Amino acid sequence: MQTMRRDCDGDRKKPFPGWQSEETMDRKQLVRMALGLAGVGVVMLAMPHVAFAQEAAGAAAAAAEKGTFLTTHGAGWLGGAIGAGLAIMGGAAGIGRIGGSAVESMARQPAAAGQISTAMIITAAMIEGATLFAVVVGMLAVLKA
Repeated sequence: MQTMRRDCDGDRKKPFPGWQSEETMDRKQLVRMALGLAGVGVVMLAMPHVAFAQEAAGAAAAAAEKGTFLTTHGAGWLGGAIGAGLAIMGGAAGIGRIGGSAVESMARQPAAAGQISTAMIITAAMIEGATLFAVVVGMLAVLKA
């Protein structure tokens, strides 16, 4: 079975001149492969001492620390900052969904608007408290490093 495409006038043509393969990659597989290769590239850039093996086996720990792109303190700062940012984004998404659902519920049942808004405010406050706690933990990781 050959991979074919149809034109508007109904004749069959091969997708590209010289096309021999019957298997094609769909968009999802192509994106996964590209992201995987990008991840490998980032790892190779972030760890040059591992990728290129430039340092001698008997080098001191301080010399190894200077030769890397990301030091231990830098990794702590980066991890704390990324954790705090993800906590803020998650909390914002949760509060946004709660607000949208509450407004939709009030539109469907205007008589229960008071109860819905009270439940919405309590739930949003709980999410905001958890988000604040996660940001504080992330900032402690930054300050401790």
